[in-house]
This record gives sequence, structure tokens and C-alpha cells, in this order.
Amino acid sequence: MPTSKQRLNLTLPKHLAVFLKKISLRDDVPQATKAVQLLERALEWEEGEFKQSFIDEMKRRTKQDKLISAKRVLKDLW
Repeated sequence: MPTSKQRLNLTLPKHLAVFLKKISLRDDVPQATKAVQLLERALEWEEGEFKQSFIDEMKRRTKQDKLISAKRVLKDLW
């Protein structure tokens, strides 16, 4: 049966496999569904962490640090 979803083969360490099985049984969902749910949450968390570190860095910089001259940009590119 064709699917539009991307397939991914994973090999889990035993402790993760056991945990995934337990929580999928607890939530009465297939292990693959639970794995996708957890992966989505982890990626959202990762994105939030990146955004926060970016915001913190921008707050840390002074106005002078934020401005980059065109000459410097061209020098860095070439």
C-alpha cells in the first residue's frame, strides 16, 4: 500500500524499546504512532531552544554589534 509519509528505520536500544512499548500500551496507540508523537514534541522543544538562544544572543549584542558593514559582508563572502 503506497503512502505519502516518509519511512524511517530505527534501531532502538533495549531500554528505549521497552519504554516506548510501555507508553504506547498505556496510551493505547501503536508504537510507531507514539514514536512520531514523541519525535514531534522533541523537535518542537529543539526549535524552541534554538529560538531562545538566538533571542538571547541578539539581546546580548549591542547596536554596534548588530550592524555589519557591506564591505565586511563582501569580504566574508569572497
